[in-house]
Amino acid sequence: MSTKEEKKNTPAVAEEESGILYGRNVVTEFLKSGRPADTLFVSSEEDEKTLSFYKALASRASAVVKTVHPQKLAKMCGSERHQGVALSASFCDYVTVGDILKVSAESGTAPFILIADGIEDPHNLGAILRTAECAGVHGVIIPKRGGVGVNATVHRTSAGACSHIPIARVSNIANTVRELKKAGVFCYCADMDGVSCFSADLTGAVALIIGSEGFGVSRLVKDLCDGSVSLPMYGKVNSLNASAAASAIIYEIVRQRNS
Repeated sequence: MSTKEEKKNTPAVAEEESGILYGRNVVTEFLKSGRPADTLFVSSEEDEKTLSFYKALASRASAVVKTVHPQKLAKMCGSERHQGVALSASFCDYVTVGDILKVSAESGTAPFILIADGIEDPHNLGAILRTAECAGVHGVIIPKRGGVGVNATVHRTSAGACSHIPIARVSNIANTVRELKKAGVFCYCADMDGVSCFSADLTGAVALIIGSEGFGVSRLVKDLCDGSVSLPMYGKVNSLNASAAASAIIYEIVRQRNS
């Protein structure tokens, strides 16, 4: 759903997948998720009420709480926009594809899965994860190679959604599509040449595949899919970026599942 010119000369951001998260919303959502964390840093300028609130959250994640000077916090985060809190933690505990299918089974609803096939921009992946979590997607699948992992930028852009939605990281997207199809999941890729998502039947067990910003879904994965879907374009610009396209199609699937 994107032009080849978009991002093709921009390399994936290479960030560690553990380190410092900062910002009140992101840190709060991480701690509420119950996942383990290392150390919570709170600005020494915060009031006692705020400190008590974060201490209570930190205890659930078995995190040590330290108060630090705001300047040290800014240096630690590499930003003045820390909002008085930062957290040292691993950004994502990856699950398996089977775990995602289990989430669907336990919910009593047909699988609703999103696959990011080579998304390189962490802001795009973060935005996609945020939409997916808000829309009730059971899980997101990303590749181990050829795409960005869940790093600090992805986590911040997702507004904490990474802490709540299962994310699987697989060696081979094509093999994963084969696995899902054997499990009865219909796989559709977003592609400019596909049928309109508004006329396609996207009810039931479905996986939506969003391709890379520059080149879309890989040829092998596209050939394995049950179909391709697109968004109608009425303006002079003939494409949307990956996260915008994903959001629109995800909510069309939601509409069809709920109608």
